[in-house]
Amino acid sequence: MSNNSAYKNGSGGRLSEKGLLTPDNCVFALIDHQGQMIFGVSNIDRQLLINNTVGLAKSAKVFGVPLVLSTVETQSFSGPLWPQLRAVYPNVEPIERTSMNAWDDSNFVDAIKATGRKKIVLAGLWTEACVTFPTIQAIHDGFEVYVVADASGDASQMAHDAAMQRVVQAGAKPVTWLQVLLELQRDWAHRDTYNAVMDIVRTHCGAYGAGVEYAYTMVHHAPETQLPEYVPALAGAGH
Repeated sequence: MSNNSAYKNGSGGRLSEKGLLTPDNCVFALIDHQGQMIFGVSNIDRQLLINNTVGLAKSAKVFGVPLVLSTVETQSFSGPLWPQLRAVYPNVEPIERTSMNAWDDSNFVDAIKATGRKKIVLAGLWTEACVTFPTIQAIHDGFEVYVVADASGDASQMAHDAAMQRVVQAGAKPVTWLQVLLELQRDWAHRDTYNAVMDIVRTHCGAYGAGVEYAYTMVHHAPETQLPEYVPALAGAGH
C-alpha cells in the first residue's frame, strides 16, 4: 500500500490518505477482550468499554477493514472472547496465545502481515502489557500503530495513562474509537456506508446518537418508524 493511496467518496471524488486512516490502508487488531481481563479494569466503566470496543469492531466490518482477534490462555485463565464481539465476527477465529505480548506470537504477526497493510488500529486489555508490548515492537518493525485508548483498559487510571504515554513516546498515535469511525467515513456524501455509520452512532454514541435520532424526527420530520433502513453490522459473514 503506497503512502498516497486514496478511495472514492460518494460524490465520485478522491480522498487522499495524507497521513489519515482509510478503509484500504489499515488493519484492526483487538487483543484479549475476555472476561477475566475485564474484571481487573478500573480506569473506565466496564460496560462503556464493551460498548466502545463493539462500536470499533462494527466500524471495521462496515468499511471492510481486515480485523485480527487474539486471546490469551482462554481455557486456563482468561475465559473466551466476549460474546458481544463474537456476535459481530462469528466467523473469525481468535488467535490463541500463551504470551502476554502478541508480537511474540508468530501466528498473530503473520496474520497482520498477511493483510499487506502497515497501519494497525490496536486495542486490548490491559493497556500496560497487552497493548504496550506489541505496539512498541510493531513500531520497531516498521508498522504505524494507532492505539484506541477508550477500547483499552487497565487496572488503574495511573497504569492506563502511563502506558498511553509510553506508546506515544514510542511513536504510536492515540485515538478514540469514534475518531476512527469518522476518519474512515470522512465524507457524508459517501452514501455506501452512511446509513451503517449512522446506525453505529445511534447504537453506541450516547448523546451524539440521541442527537441523530432527534435530527431525523424533529428536524427532517421522518416518522419514528421510518428511520434509515440498515442491516446491522453484526449480521452476515465476518471478514
